[in-house]
Amino acid sequence: MIELKAKLINIPVGKRLVLLHKEDAKKNGVLLHDRVKISYKKDITTAFVDITDTFLQPGEIGIFKELREELGIKEGNLISVTPAKIPESVNFIRKKMKGKPLMKNEIYDIICDIVEHNLSELEIAAFLMAEDFYGMSIDEVEYLTQAMVAAGTTIDFECRCYDKHSIGGIPGNKVSLLIVPIIAAAGLLIPKVSSRAITSPSGTADTMEVLAGVEFTASELKEMALKVGGAIVWGGKLGIAPADDLMIHVEYPLSLDPLGQMIASIMAKKLAVGADCIVIDIPVGAGAKVETEEDARKLAQNFVDLGDRVNVQVQCGITYGGQPVGHTVGPALEAREALLALNGKGPASLIEKSTALAGMLLEMGGVAPRDQGKEAAKELLFSGKALKKMREIIEAQGGNPNIKPEEIPIGQHHMEIRAPCDGFVTNVDNTAITAIARTAGAPIEKGAGVALRWKSGYKVKKNDVLLEIYAERESKLTEAYDVALKTRPVTIEGMLLYTVPKY
Repeated sequence: MIELKAKLINIPVGKRLVLLHKEDAKKNGVLLHDRVKISYKKDITTAFVDITDTFLQPGEIGIFKELREELGIKEGNLISVTPAKIPESVNFIRKKMKGKPLMKNEIYDIICDIVEHNLSELEIAAFLMAEDFYGMSIDEVEYLTQAMVAAGTTIDFECRCYDKHSIGGIPGNKVSLLIVPIIAAAGLLIPKVSSRAITSPSGTADTMEVLAGVEFTASELKEMALKVGGAIVWGGKLGIAPADDLMIHVEYPLSLDPLGQMIASIMAKKLAVGADCIVIDIPVGAGAKVETEEDARKLAQNFVDLGDRVNVQVQCGITYGGQPVGHTVGPALEAREALLALNGKGPASLIEKSTALAGMLLEMGGVAPRDQGKEAAKELLFSGKALKKMREIIEAQGGNPNIKPEEIPIGQHHMEIRAPCDGFVTNVDNTAITAIARTAGAPIEKGAGVALRWKSGYKVKKNDVLLEIYAERESKLTEAYDVALKTRPVTIEGMLLYTVPKY
């Protein structure tokens, strides 16, 4: 153990990182990226090492913002530094990398070490890549789900709870902003805990954040949800399934979402908030995470089987996912469109999908007869009851309940893509639309995204606007426009496709 003088570096790095001088590291046998135990007063935590020979003097340790705030370290404080052993869970990750199944205790150890920050991002990435490459058995998925729940906070609402979640992957999928107020307006409790985007241009939490706050403690969520019947919040600050957000942080730059991890992630968050009845949305189609109906049915059965194992009623809706939901992609644009739909003016695809999934929950909750849930959901939507409830939810979460769609700011930099010829829209490419919106800055820059004027099946004329790109920075708009030119996001074809023979 050595004692070093703290030099504060007021920069957030998103992880537990310390900076050592090259001489101090060499004396104590510490290499780049090694683990060390950092002790200050009675607090001890694990950190990972970066090395410099210019920024620090020998005898100093660079403390970044995260550790400074966690341990209450001040400039010049003496910090004890001890080399740390490699956790046993690293061996379990290596085991999975060889394609071998993991036991319950091994998965629990991995999740525990992730939550306690004993594993580096490289080690977490290795675990996720092994999951993605080799897959996970239903036993492993159950262990992973239970481990993620056990490692965090749980909320007991002391009454029956309902929830809905999508596996994601479809741009523009803002249906939760309609479903939650529909269900709450029916008198069922729906505390919706959502993720931020992993591979899409906007997660439900990203879109809701345009309208109201989404970062709350577990006690705040409970109070809000019980008061108005529903909520739409981000799971990160709640402390529920904290391993999930730490792994999403690694998944995001890799656009990685392993199937077993995704199932466990969804179910862990639902179990942590005491959900009794869950509807899972599984979009299927070209460019979706699931491209065939056969695969969608297999995935749905996995969710149902896991639900049986953890005593939760699960029903899956296999939905059309061959093109974006609605006409907008990106947080602010999607928030606008969701409010329009709650006013009864939104696109048919958004309303149809939202009411179909909401109807499943209404039937599970016994407030609508079998096969009549969708009509009941539409009545709650078109009567204005869902809009009224959404305003209550927005106000409870600290937003402006009277905000109008046109008052939501979007990116001030704007560019259009036009039809090169007369014809019919034969394809809207989910992957291309996602790439354009993310390149424009979504979801980090809320005003960035894409607005589609036409979707598959529509007839267009030459020079009609096919889509509009919005960005908060001109440089991002230029990059997104270049992506649009390279990816062919919208395909236009005439009725005559080929001539045979061709002269």
